Amino acid sequence: MAAVPSGGPLAGLRVIELAGLGPAPFAAMLLADLGADVVRVDRVGGGSPLPGDPVDDPLNRGKRSIVVDLKHPRGPEVVLALAERADVLLEGFRPGVVERLGVGPDVALGRNPRLVYGRMTGWGQDGPLAATAGHDINYIALTGALHAIGRAGGPPQLPLNLLGDFAGGALYLVVGVLAALHSGRGQVVDAAIVDGTAHLATMAYGLFGAGYWRAERGVNLLDSGAPFYDVYATADGGHMSVGALEPRFYAELLRLLGLAGEPDLPDRHDVARWPDLRRRIAAAFAGRTRREWTEIFEGTDACVAPVLSMAEAAAHPHLAARGTFDGRFRGTVLPAAAPRFSATPAAAGTSSPAPGEHAAQVLADWDVPDGDGWLASGAMPSAAPGA
Repeated sequence: MAAVPSGGPLAGLRVIELAGLGPAPFAAMLLADLGADVVRVDRVGGGSPLPGDPVDDPLNRGKRSIVVDLKHPRGPEVVLALAERADVLLEGFRPGVVERLGVGPDVALGRNPRLVYGRMTGWGQDGPLAATAGHDINYIALTGALHAIGRAGGPPQLPLNLLGDFAGGALYLVVGVLAALHSGRGQVVDAAIVDGTAHLATMAYGLFGAGYWRAERGVNLLDSGAPFYDVYATADGGHMSVGALEPRFYAELLRLLGLAGEPDLPDRHDVARWPDLRRRIAAAFAGRTRREWTEIFEGTDACVAPVLSMAEAAAHPHLAARGTFDGRFRGTVLPAAAPRFSATPAAAGTSSPAPGEHAAQVLADWDVPDGDGWLASGAMPSAAPGA
């Protein structure tokens, strides 16, 4: 059984999450990692978007779960009664859905004027596309971000769904919620993935507007155009990442590659000769294995690191020393809570709840009256014995 968080900088914060997919659950997970008491309101017959048992879904770690039938005559009243005692409510539906279900921001804020009502969508609550379906790839496409990612002469490349769903979406939702809480005023936070992703690209847009960034892919400083900021194959089929932007780091790169002092080596400032310089660097890396290059560059300021797989990352000495990954979640290695706090350390939950596991417990803990009536009426179906 998932326990109520007992520590972290957000200890004591009460959060309701209306169950959904992707960025909103991740935002709620982050709040739970930081100590908030997150109650996930699961739907009847709902479950995890991942294959298998919902208790294996890492985005639900550290949360508690109740099931509410929002189509039951008394279902919306359960959510609103909890909202009266909550600090935050998160939802990730298309605009208008929660209003039709009877738990929209107007009625919720009417019951609790100090509530922060966080809304997570792809397109936003208004605008021509607000009511249409979409996914991460569509949202980042319209912001210009996807167009900029890829190699010269090739198509745009997909950065998983990290850029839109989780960075431009979930993290901006969390920032918005925390900012609203700091303001001390109940309000609606409209977090749209298109807004957040565009905001993430502020520096790139600034460079483009000033004429320092070309529209073509793979010809700029940070998009694989520069040979000293790229990924190179090694003799064993592995790869090394190179980020030697500053002159002294670049000099160290050349020294350790065995290229320093070669009179015919192209000047790194000569963009026209970047292809020649890239070939020289690539040839050098191709001469040794990833392990050999890792040992050569380890502890240096050349800004070179091996490209590790997800299976390898947790075992890296630096990440292991910091505890960047945690293997306590049902035997699965997951990223640990982040960031770090000196006085109120955060800790990721080690389990996820079964839908409806905490029905009676949440009502009691949050001092919500008439719990027995809701449980008996079927408005709160219980999925766990004694819940």
